[in-house]
Amino acid sequence: MNTANFPWLTTIILLPIAASLLVPIIPDKDGKTVRWFSLIVGLIDFALIVTAFYTQYDFSNPDLQLVESYPWVPQLGLNWSVGADGLSMPLIILTGFITTLAILAAWPVTLKPKLFYFLILAMYGGQIAVFAVQDMLLFFLVWELELIPVYLLLAIWGGKKRQYAATKFILYTAGGSLFILLASLTMAFYGDNVTFDMTTLGAKDFALNLQLALYAAFLIAYAVKLPIIPLHTWLPDAHGEATAPVHMLLAGILLKMGGYALIRMNAQMLPDAHAYFAPALIILGVVNIIYAALTSWAQRNLKRKIAYSSISHMGFVLIGIASFTDLGLSGAVLQMVSHGLIGASLFFLVGATYDRTHTLMLDEMGGVGKKMGKIFAMFTTCSMASLALPGMSGFVAELMVFVGFATSDAYSNTFKIFVVFLMAVGVILTPIYLLGMLREIFYGQENKELVSTQKLIDAEPREIFIVACLLIPIIGIGLYPKILTQVYDATTLQLTGRLRDSVPSLAQREVPAVSMSAPKIGS
Repeated sequence: MNTANFPWLTTIILLPIAASLLVPIIPDKDGKTVRWFSLIVGLIDFALIVTAFYTQYDFSNPDLQLVESYPWVPQLGLNWSVGADGLSMPLIILTGFITTLAILAAWPVTLKPKLFYFLILAMYGGQIAVFAVQDMLLFFLVWELELIPVYLLLAIWGGKKRQYAATKFILYTAGGSLFILLASLTMAFYGDNVTFDMTTLGAKDFALNLQLALYAAFLIAYAVKLPIIPLHTWLPDAHGEATAPVHMLLAGILLKMGGYALIRMNAQMLPDAHAYFAPALIILGVVNIIYAALTSWAQRNLKRKIAYSSISHMGFVLIGIASFTDLGLSGAVLQMVSHGLIGASLFFLVGATYDRTHTLMLDEMGGVGKKMGKIFAMFTTCSMASLALPGMSGFVAELMVFVGFATSDAYSNTFKIFVVFLMAVGVILTPIYLLGMLREIFYGQENKELVSTQKLIDAEPREIFIVACLLIPIIGIGLYPKILTQVYDATTLQLTGRLRDSVPSLAQREVPAVSMSAPKIGS
């Protein structure tokens, strides 16, 4: 068999979706058969992802690989078009890895297990499709399809305010999706030929005013998913009511969809407009870092504290995207993967802690580390990764964004000093609220009422295995970041070159810096 002609991405996307359709007919009452079936499907699909990556992916090729295109609805110009490059391949691997672990994390689920695993598997294929499709209309469809499982997972298996959180999630994200549809249709019908192909759309010569309008529309949609303040309020509510496996999918994959789309659509397809919006992205990134860090510090609910921490860390992604340097853009991609791993590990441990203490309020905890030593050790290690301890992936990613922006010739020195100072403040705030969280949960005297009413058992082997699987790449990337950066270096180099070409002063190197408020855009 010629593996080069095998439809790798189509198989990877459709396998979990097809498997989810079999879940309702599996004879199973207590969910034990269904969970094993789902785990096996997840492992097989992840194995296919890894196989495609090692056998078919060329690190030195910056263009799309594993390309497949089939006519789907010719009357609408809709094609099943998929492909992977340095921007999408790391996130496809991350999706398979996190989702498979989330299936294992869902082992204790007993409420409607068939429906739960059906949604998880359908979401598996939908999320990979978001990173792989190369047709704008198809991208909109899979983006929308992915929302339905998340809504149901929150509305059925969430906490006391699950209906409110699920409704808020769907209103925010579906409302943002309308901007994707409007912008996509505008791009498709602009000019002489009607097409939804992303490569063709990226080559169209859009008028500058239209580029700015399209960029703004996409930015609103992806600001909801990233999320960017002030369109972030759905995330703390969703995390506050979600279960551990849903937490892992939200923090590990869902937020990365916004960052990926911001690079793919806004920066790559609308580079002239990106030069105008880049300073605004920098400001929004700084606001995310500082505001969310301060808000996380003030939270007394453990889930909401980690949720705001996620928002803060995603601010570095915005700054890296807008840096106009390869190092900064590379750091943004690395930060997305790193945060996916770290966020999934922290939220899984939050769920494990809640299962034992049955409280999320830090005031009601204290001293539980005495009886839950393994959870204490894992929680501390993952928190160290989140606060960017050297040797962990978070440190490398944030350092790359720092240096990439600080050495950028696209902004004045005054602006760079101002932004770098605020980024440093955010980095200082992170260990303050994370170490304070650890102190309130695990240190000090035991809460006698909590100890007497709850069975504080330590971590079981399944939980240790899940956290260990997440810590291995976190530490591996931290010690040897090239293991990941080489996957996308060629693509980010090419994209950075195109972004710099959109600003004449950068392309020609005649002026060392561009005004942060009025970059000179070529027609």
